[in-house]
Formats: sequence, structure tokens, C-alpha cells
Amino acid sequence: MESTLEINAIEKVRVRSAKLVLLFIICFIASIFGGAVSTLMSVYLPAVVKDLHGNENADALNNTSAYVNSLFIFGWTIGGFLWGLISDKIGRKAALLLAIGGYGVFTILTGLSQNWAEVMACRFLSGFDVGGLLVISVTLLSEVWPEKSRAVFIGILSIAFPIGIFSAGLINTIVSSWRQGFFIGIIPVLLAIPCFWLIDESASWLKYRADKRSGIKPALRLFSGPSNKMLIIGSVIFGAMLIGMWAIFSWFPTWIQSLSTANLQKEGGISMMFLGMGGLTGGFLSGWLVNLVGLRRSLMVCYAVCAVMAVVLFKTNYTFSVVIYVEIAVMALFFGASQGILSIYIPLLFPTAIRASATGFCFNTGRVFTAVAVLFVGVFVTVLGGYGNSLFIFSLVFLVGLLAVFFIKNIEVSGE
Repeated sequence: MESTLEINAIEKVRVRSAKLVLLFIICFIASIFGGAVSTLMSVYLPAVVKDLHGNENADALNNTSAYVNSLFIFGWTIGGFLWGLISDKIGRKAALLLAIGGYGVFTILTGLSQNWAEVMACRFLSGFDVGGLLVISVTLLSEVWPEKSRAVFIGILSIAFPIGIFSAGLINTIVSSWRQGFFIGIIPVLLAIPCFWLIDESASWLKYRADKRSGIKPALRLFSGPSNKMLIIGSVIFGAMLIGMWAIFSWFPTWIQSLSTANLQKEGGISMMFLGMGGLTGGFLSGWLVNLVGLRRSLMVCYAVCAVMAVVLFKTNYTFSVVIYVEIAVMALFFGASQGILSIYIPLLFPTAIRASATGFCFNTGRVFTAVAVLFVGVFVTVLGGYGNSLFIFSLVFLVGLLAVFFIKNIEVSGE
């Protein structure tokens, strides 16, 4: 018969496993709703404008959309960095649940807004908390999840946000009233409240807090000593993939339509579907790729394949053919895989004391560079002689990411 101690040990393992599964479910559902919230304003915007402003012409509607979406992204960028600092200071669990509850509350308040000033403030703060969720969730899972299956589950988590983006259209179809549509914020709030008692804090963070050096402010740790170099390298690694990926995502349909004088609008739409489906599949499979070839090698494979496929796509296709769909699918598969792998890779570059804030810095510095790069793709079209040449030049950034990863050694397990 099993001794009492053995039974208690088995029970503790079961409880811990159950709490880990619960944590993953919370992060996955919260990320889905974070993705939905990020694009919900776009699908409801005409109704929102009509309700708050009456009928506006197309130019005014476009300007309003640009302002509101920019505020959300701006909030997302700031929140991704500041919530990292907060997480390093107050703990992973508290920061995660506050960010989830926060974006839920401000999504509800968006639906209750009576004027554009209130809408814009709520969208900024919703973005602020969504940015925090995306940073803290991968940081916490990277610290608490068993190493054997960590890559698989963080890879699966990476597809939750794009699923949410697609779900925004479904919400619009089911719920016609924009005010009622924004009440989906109730779900993350209800998700976060009971979890203050149901999930555990990261043991790594608790160990760090017990250290006598933990009184040093995370911001001071972040920008001092050897962290400076790794922050730059981490930002380059993350930004390189993001710049190439979003430059192609943003301008791909336009490039497709430039391949022939025929109307290729339909083909452009189908191409985007292949990009989306390939990205989701790659994200889902990313953890298995890591387990197969290792973390660093798998990321190098993603950069190398994307660089090769950029050459194939933009330097060998001068008229449209269905072969392009296959080439897109291959590139998108490794785009998606890279997002799951980077979610594992970047946090492990840093010790516990600054892991969340450094991850937030790398993620969001990369996003700032990406926004600028996507703009300049269009600017360079005339200079470089077409969309294909412009996209090819920007795709060379994959080689930058490949070299950055190549010269980093021994990051399979970070220092503490």
C-alpha cells in the first residue's frame, strides 16, 4: 500500500497540474478576447460614428478610424512595456489578472461611452491592458510550465490572439448593437476575479523577491549592466521577423494585383487567406518544431526559410499563377511558427528579475520599428521600381534576424 506521504505527494502533483491547465486556459481565453477587442472597433465603426456623430462622409470616417485604431496600438505599445515593469515589481499572477480584468472593464466602458473623448480614452486603456496581457502571459508560462512541454503550449497560446481577431467579425454578425457588442468585456472580468484564488504565483518570481537584492527597482536593473546589450539583441531578433512579416502582410494583396493588368482582387483575397491559415498552423506546430530541433535552431530555420521564400516570391514571379499560393503557404507556415518560438525565446534571454519588463521592451520596440517599416514599403515602391522589389528589399531583414540569433550562444536556459 502507498504510504500517506506518497499519497500526499501524488495529490500535490495532481493539484499543481490542474492549476497549470487552468492557467493555460485563462491565458488562452483571455488572449482570444484580447484579439477580438483589438479589432472590435473596426467592425463596428460605422455604427459607432453614426450613433455619436450622425452621418459622416467617407473621409471623416477614415480619419476617425485611423485615430481610434492608432490610440489602441499606442496604448498596446506603452502597456506592453509598463506592465512588464509592474509584473517584475508586484508579481506575475497579480499583474496578469489585473491586465485581463482591466481590458475587460475598459471594453465595457467603451460600450457605455457617450462621446468620442470617452471612446478614445477607453480604447487607449483597453490597448494598454491588452499589451500587458500578451507580455505577462508568455513570461508567466515560461517560468511555471514544465520544460518538456513548455514549447508546445506556448506555441499553441500564440494562435489565440489571431483567433480573436477573426472572431470580431463573428461577434458583429451575432450582435448588431455596437454597445452590446462591447459588453463582451464582461467575460475577461469574470475570468480574472476568481483566479486570484485559483492559480499560483511563479516560484521563480517568489524566489527573486526573497532575495535581498529585490528591492532594486526593475527599471534600474533593466537598463544597467549586461542587460543593455541583450535588450538590443532581443529587440533586433523580434523586430526583424515582425518587420518582414507585417511588410508582406500589409502590402501582399497590392503586389498580387500589380502582377498583371487583369483584375486580381479575388486572388489577393485568397492569398491573404493562405497567409492567415498558414500562420495559424505554423503557430500551433511551433512547439513541436522546438522539441524536434531545439529552440535556437528552430528560430534560425524560420528566418532562413522566410528569407529563401522571399527571394522565390518576389524575384521569380512576374505574372500570377497558382504556384504563388503554395509559396505563400510555406512562408506563412514559418511566419506563424516564428511567433510561437519567439514567445518562448525572448523571455529566456533574461533573468527573472527583469524578465517581464525586458520581454515587454523587446516586443514593443520591435512593433515601433515595424510600424515605420510598413509605411516605408509604400514610399520606396517608386524608387525601387515596383512592389515586388520594395518587398524583397524589406525581406532582407530576415537575414538580420538570422545573423542575430546565430551569434547568440547558450540561451536554451537563461541565467537567474
